[in-house]
Formats: sequence, structure tokens, C-alpha cells
Amino acid sequence: MAKFNTIDDMDLDGKVVLTRVDVNVPVEDGQVTDTTRIDKIVPTVKDIQAKGGIPVLLAHFDRPKGQRVEGMSLRQIVPALEAALGQPVVFADDCIGGPAKRVVAALQPGQVALMENTRFHAGEEQNDGTFAASLAALGGAYVNDAFSAAHRAHASTEGLARLMYAGAGRLMEAELKALDAALGDPQRPVMAVVGGAKVSTKLDLLTNLVEKVDHLVIGGGMANTFLVAKGVEVGKSLAERDMADTARAILEKADATGCKIHLPVDIVVAREFKAGAASETLPVDQCPADAMILDAGPETVEALRQAMTACKTLIWNGPLGAFEIEPFDAATNAAARAAAELTAQGQLVSVAGGGDTVAALNKAGAAEGFTFISTAGGAFLEWMEGKTLPGVAALEAAKR
Repeated sequence: MAKFNTIDDMDLDGKVVLTRVDVNVPVEDGQVTDTTRIDKIVPTVKDIQAKGGIPVLLAHFDRPKGQRVEGMSLRQIVPALEAALGQPVVFADDCIGGPAKRVVAALQPGQVALMENTRFHAGEEQNDGTFAASLAALGGAYVNDAFSAAHRAHASTEGLARLMYAGAGRLMEAELKALDAALGDPQRPVMAVVGGAKVSTKLDLLTNLVEKVDHLVIGGGMANTFLVAKGVEVGKSLAERDMADTARAILEKADATGCKIHLPVDIVVAREFKAGAASETLPVDQCPADAMILDAGPETVEALRQAMTACKTLIWNGPLGAFEIEPFDAATNAAARAAAELTAQGQLVSVAGGGDTVAALNKAGAAEGFTFISTAGGAFLEWMEGKTLPGVAALEAAKR
């Protein structure tokens, strides 16, 4: 487990606490349409206040590329942030310089401020030392609660932790504890479910996991590439045929490390990729030449459920089929519900993350049954790949 300060370890009384959060939420016509990320930072803000600190929130929004873009101003999320916190939020028109200093100087205990988009400055993504120092000058402590941005070595995610008295917020702490329980020091046997369209986008992930887990389930379009590598005809299915050698190398590595690879044993095929398309379930080696594999079949799901029952830990990234459209969401839904049931029974520690993953588990009605659902996308994936996350490394190096 990574070693770092948490809010519990920090003396925040009377300090302005620069608090890096991820509130990069969807906005339409100036209105926040999904407040999930905003809701998740509330415990950190409240706990900083409870320890006598004054939270000053730092965040990015979209990709303005170092320019001030009014449509990417964080001002538009202030109403949603105030609703979540249950109090007014002071907004600063910049995150450094005069506007930021004036807002911070006027803050009183119990108040909260939100600084303007850090990415309006090129120094943010460049992790520029001068820009980081300008941010650091605003406060007396730093709390990073943005695990979802921890894979970026930016000024507000990495640079500040090396300049200030620093620690992890509640969401960052929860993410790291959950991930450690899933891969760092897990209860065994461990199963990983990895779905998605292309092996090429998750090559590092698969290569790392075959050394870390006991069971590796491969789903989605990626499974088709592995089937091709094993000499199975997949018709018109999405498959990276030029990755067959790579898939075979992963299979050989799994054999060497004792990791059991799970591929579909039956498939759901259709001639059209659309909702309600006529489909049939067939053995995996009987895909018609003019059909596409769009989901795993019920025998595959039952085999996964049986394997899952024998495991103690599950980590999930990606769907098993074309979950966005019916009826090709059936395998993902059924497997996700099985995982949620085993978790509820206390038999399984289940951790999931990644954009499509969260959407798929929500669609299946299984997300609330998992032990932990990560809010991160790229950071979750890079952590699963075994990479060092700069934002986490900086907290580990911060003075205690």
C-alpha cells in the first residue's frame, strides 16, 4: 500500500488548503448534467472544514490548451457545486495572480472557494515550476483528491505536492485502498475481467495482468482477436488479425505464469449491428462467414460465474459484448449481476473502473453491488497496467 498523509494526519487548522479535485463534469447549455464527480468531493471538503481548514478548490475543465476559453470556464459548475456542498461557493476569475490572491485573502473559516480552470495556463500541463509556485503561494497546505488526474504530471496534480505540506483527500484515499485490495495485496484467487474493442489499446494491461491474476477473462472485440489467434473463424466480427501473434504471446505467457485465460465458449451472432437485430447463439467455432460476434453466450456466462464463485477478488475493466444495444448486453449484465451477488454475500471483493465499465455496470443495475467503483478512466487503466502514477508518487514523496 502506498504511504502518504491523509486528512487525518494533517494539521489544517487555520490554513488555506489548496484542494485539487476533479469536477470535469458534462455540461449542456450551461447546466451540469451529471453531478457524480462533484458529489464525490463533498466528504473531502467537509472534512477539511471540520479540521479548521479553508478549502480552495483547484480543477481543470475540458482542454483549453493554455488559453482562456469562456465556454470552458469553471464558473458554470458553481451552482451544482453549491447544491452539493449546501453552501455558497466563492469563485475566482483566475487561479493565480491578483484575482486569486484577493479571493483567498478575503476568505473566512467555513467558506469554500473555487479557482478558475487551471488549464487556462500553459504552465499547468507543462508542470512549470513558476506556475506551481504561484499556485502554492495561495495556501498553507495541499490536498489531492483527484485520483482520476493522478496519471498526469501537471502542476496542480504533481508539482504542488513537491512544494507544500501535502496529503490525500478522501476520494484519493478510497481509490488507492480499493486498488491495493484488488491488485497490490489481494485475497486470492484473483480474477480480472477485461473487455473492449482492441487488443492494441490494452496490450500493456493484458501483459501486466497475466503476471498478477489467477484468472483473466477477455471479452468484447478483444476476445475475437484471441479466437483468431487460436485458429477460430470469426466471420465479419471486429478483430485485429495483425495482432494474432501478440495474442498468442500473451496466451503463452499466461501458461508460464499459471494464469487461466477465459475466452467465450459460445457466442451470440447477428448480420446487423443494431438494436433488436435478429441473432442466434452458437458454439464458438461455428460463426457464419457473413455474421458478427456481438456478445458471449449463456454457457460462457455460466462458466464465468462458476470461476468467479471460486475467487476472492475481482477487478473489472470493460464489457463482454456490445453492451450499448440489446440484446447484446446480456452477457455483461448477467456476469455483472453475478459479481454483485457474490459481493453482497461477502464472498468477493469487487473493484471496477473505466468509462465504458461504469456505464455497463450501471446499465446492468449492478454498480451499487460492487465493493468499489472507480471514478477514474485513464488513471485506473494505467494503474492496472502497473505504471507509476505521478500524482500518487508525489504524495508518497511529500513530507509527513
